[in-house]
Amino acid sequence: MREIIFDTETTGFDPAEGHRIVEIGCVETLNLIPTGRTFHKYVNPERDVPAEAYAVHGLSTEFLKDKPIFAEIAAEFLDFVGDARLVAHNAEFDMKFINAELARLGFARIGSDRVVDTLEICRRKFPGAPATLDALCKRFGIDNSARTKHGALLDSELLAEVYLELMGGRQVGLSLVAEQTVTAVVRRERVYREPRPHMPSAEEIAAHEAFIAGIKDAIWTRAS
Repeated sequence: MREIIFDTETTGFDPAEGHRIVEIGCVETLNLIPTGRTFHKYVNPERDVPAEAYAVHGLSTEFLKDKPIFAEIAAEFLDFVGDARLVAHNAEFDMKFINAELARLGFARIGSDRVVDTLEICRRKFPGAPATLDALCKRFGIDNSARTKHGALLDSELLAEVYLELMGGRQVGLSLVAEQTVTAVVRRERVYREPRPHMPSAEEIAAHEAFIAGIKDAIWTRAS
């Protein structure tokens, strides 16, 4: 089961108001375990970065001005994602921006049926409890000391650990990886065989009757 844990940083809250993506980070997992493959890009939003957004992620207009625009990374992003399921914390926010950027370039939108929202999972599992990424790291004992500001790749790496715990923990993930490895080794083409007859032969029926005759009070001879 290939999934992509991802996060975005943006210039604001709503692409309909002209806000754009400034960073995108992705972590590939197989059966819940990170493979080591990542996708990470800073993106020139082709506009200024408001002070409020800078305070969250620390990415300034000056820093981003020589970075590629989204049109230059879109194909690479889509190739990395492929047909995998996408996992994000508060996924509605991130997908709103991803689909706005894709639509601007004429790409098809990514449907919600491919998206898992860990925020929704947390609210179901721990109703009323804090559900921020920091709170979840604390709940599961995940070290988030490097998270002084929001960062798309770091947050995706932390979320990958949180998601594993939400799905049952590391032992479940390792078991699934082991099962997948064994399956890959023994997989082979099945050879078609004609169905074998299942009706007993006359000789087999006679042998069975002789066997029954030698048993005292055999259950086969009792009246039903």
